[in-house]
Amino acid sequence: MNIASNNEAVLAVRSATKVYATAGGDFPALREVDLRVAPGEFVTIVGRSGSGKTTLLNLLAGIDRPTSGEVWVGGTGVHALPERRLAAWRGRTVGLVFQFFQLLPTLTVAENVMLPMDFCDTVPARQRRSTAMHLLDQVGIAEQAEKLPAALSGGQQQRAAIARALANDPPVILADEPTGNLDSTTAAAVLDLFTGLARAGKAVVMVTHERDLSGYADRQVTLADGRIDTDLAVPA
Repeated sequence: MNIASNNEAVLAVRSATKVYATAGGDFPALREVDLRVAPGEFVTIVGRSGSGKTTLLNLLAGIDRPTSGEVWVGGTGVHALPERRLAAWRGRTVGLVFQFFQLLPTLTVAENVMLPMDFCDTVPARQRRSTAMHLLDQVGIAEQAEKLPAALSGGQQQRAAIARALANDPPVILADEPTGNLDSTTAAAVLDLFTGLARAGKAVVMVTHERDLSGYADRQVTLADGRIDTDLAVPA
């Protein structure tokens, strides 16, 4: 197990609480959560529906802000980042992977991968296509580059989404139920990709309902009622 210390953590959540106002009153989705993830760690977040998993992921991505507490990513206090800077920061720092892929249906696979480069202007224009092709080759679907997403299988679309998440070489990969719509064989291949990304030095945090991830993740964090219930090493 490689539990991050204060100094080496690329992700650090400190006493984070998130309260949502609802018709029935205030609902605390997260309560005083502390979490640290180091570069090279693959951490899964599990728990029942409503336990706070996606809320925590959204705080790490800067999609939502804590009601109280702090969220630090790569030395940046995301909780205090002005709204006008969040999108650009996210594009350079965090790669997001979703259960339903969220590929743009009218763009080819290669164009989908190039999109974050276009948005953040991190890669020279003349190099974007070759960079996209390299990433698609890394995830094993370079031959699908000129197809529209609808022509790909679910597993191929998820691989394309992972390539897109890597477009700007972010230090952090956040994934929300990325294997939820995949068969077991394809899901295992996607988990292998995440394991490889962690071994390459990226911090990978994945929300999942899968509880047996031996051989893939380094740690499993269990949430219950908005609190961290356990934070344990995953057996090799």
